[in-house]
Amino acid sequence: MMKQFSAFKLTFVLISSLMAFSAIAAPPPVVTDDPDDESQHKLNLLDEFVLPDPSAPLIEHDAAVAGIVSDAPFAKVTKNLAPAGRGERISANSTTDVWALGNYAYTGTFNDPCGGDPEAGIWIWDVHNKNKPEFVGIIQSPVGSRTNDVRVATLSSGDILVHSNESCAGGPGGYEIYNVDDPSNPVYLASVRIDDPNPLTPLIFGPITDVGVHNLWLFSQGAQDYVGVTTETAYGNFHIYDITDPANPVLVSFWGAEEIFDPGVVASADFGRNLDAALWLLDGFGASANRFLHDVTITTDGTRAYLANWDAGLVLLDISDPTNPQLVSVALDPANGSLDGEVNSHSVWPSADGTIVVEGEEDFSAWEATVAPGNVTFGDGNPIPGVMAATSTGDAFEANQTGNAGFITASSVEVTSGPLTGLVFGANEFSSNNFPLGAGSYTGNFVWIGRACNGDPVLNPLGSDDIAVVRRGACSFAEKSVNASNGGAGAIVVTNNNSNSTPWSGIRIWNYSDPANPILASIFDTECSASTAPGGNCDARGTYSSHNVLVETSGNRVKAYISWYSDGVVVVDVTNPYAPVEIARYHRAGAEFEAENGGIQDIWGIYKVPNEPWIYASDRNGGLYILKEYGSGSAINGKN
Repeated sequence: MMKQFSAFKLTFVLISSLMAFSAIAAPPPVVTDDPDDESQHKLNLLDEFVLPDPSAPLIEHDAAVAGIVSDAPFAKVTKNLAPAGRGERISANSTTDVWALGNYAYTGTFNDPCGGDPEAGIWIWDVHNKNKPEFVGIIQSPVGSRTNDVRVATLSSGDILVHSNESCAGGPGGYEIYNVDDPSNPVYLASVRIDDPNPLTPLIFGPITDVGVHNLWLFSQGAQDYVGVTTETAYGNFHIYDITDPANPVLVSFWGAEEIFDPGVVASADFGRNLDAALWLLDGFGASANRFLHDVTITTDGTRAYLANWDAGLVLLDISDPTNPQLVSVALDPANGSLDGEVNSHSVWPSADGTIVVEGEEDFSAWEATVAPGNVTFGDGNPIPGVMAATSTGDAFEANQTGNAGFITASSVEVTSGPLTGLVFGANEFSSNNFPLGAGSYTGNFVWIGRACNGDPVLNPLGSDDIAVVRRGACSFAEKSVNASNGGAGAIVVTNNNSNSTPWSGIRIWNYSDPANPILASIFDTECSASTAPGGNCDARGTYSSHNVLVETSGNRVKAYISWYSDGVVVVDVTNPYAPVEIARYHRAGAEFEAENGGIQDIWGIYKVPNEPWIYASDRNGGLYILKEYGSGSAINGKN
């Protein structure tokens, strides 16, 4: 039975929830100056609803670990995968997805550099020679936008490339279409801008226009060509456009997870029903609770669409008639589908016969005790600069309360003398700071003084211009800052007090023998994605969420190829979906590799050439990698 809510309750909750809305992967909540309950985060109502940046969690994680120095061992794993060639693009956190067609590969660009920079856009690589790919050129992003996703396929009108647009500096959303019959000379065909398809949206959320697109999929049905689009609208996140004439795309349908909650809700034009659906979309499981679409994979015959619909689960649509998508099933098991109760359906790919489906979960709410909270604000009236640091920082200074000296920057707490000499802790500068650190630093003695609320004892005396280290909780950040300043401190470090850390995320393998009733067969995690803290083989700077997945069926064997950020490229045999087995991995680390790669390994995208051993992987720091998969009996140098 569909859960019902009163219009009064819905309106109240919606108003208090607007800023918590996330279209794709919800960022960590804004930590604000809330003296009553630090686990609750004050939400501000905007005059006009603004869609959040769907890549914010990754951007915030980048910032949170920027100042961390890791002591993890430098593993080198090349089990049955070996590097063949490299398309070098050394630029921190810059490269996104990868796709290929024929002898050319294409990689996207992340938030920085943003469109308008000559290096922002789709990078084209000639991969005729897999051992020596050559840079061809760049399809420029629209000014102020980024190109996270790229797809290219041979359609009736030629070789067609589509890339997503998301604003990174006020630029447009939507997507762009190019003909790449000659990849060295792409021909622009069309730009598509997307508004929310629900006429009631402005009354509920405010205007939602010219929204971003995060992912795309090209497919055909006979002579008709289409693109499936993951939009950042509030309703109807899955759009289908007819691009048989690619210069004149035509929207033919849209579908959203609100149809699971209340079939026909948008078409009903009923304000109350749409309010109920909006509240449901804003709800979900775990730290990033929403039910908005992230990605889509469509079968080769163009009749079935698998939607990775975040906390709405894994959705199967029948799109035999692209103008009228029909819900087939929803695969959802929060209790058993992950190690921490998150759903976060992020990526999906079926086996050739559709009986096995691999779903990737993305989760950046991990290692909370080690990684500093992001997007934190002091509020008004703070008299000294300050940063927010993780629980582990507080634990270290509480155990060594005096005798340490060093400095703080906007992204780190660094100890240069004393019992904690050499330790560097990640931090994030408070926004709304009257005295910002910016690109500078503040040097002094670190002194642990406790909680620093009014009436609390000062555990150790402060000298002039010391750096006060305090625990979060019981009073506002600004109150702590004032008390530290009154004691003589020239800066403050507030440390989190939540010692409960959760793991990252892995993949779910589903049995779709009956597509209308999918069954969760198993989950699979790596050592680091299952860990709740760094150490061992798990680098404190690393990102250990799974990201994208691709499934290939060869004979009776089904294998999943996964881009797993700092775990590299992971290959899992899922032929028996109840007993997945890792069979190959490409993982590199160490100072030499980081110099070559422009930073820690950070694999975003994955593409497998069908029926060939070639794998394309995109590293956010280092560009394009071409790998070759070897059989289990080979004895290549890198094989373990």
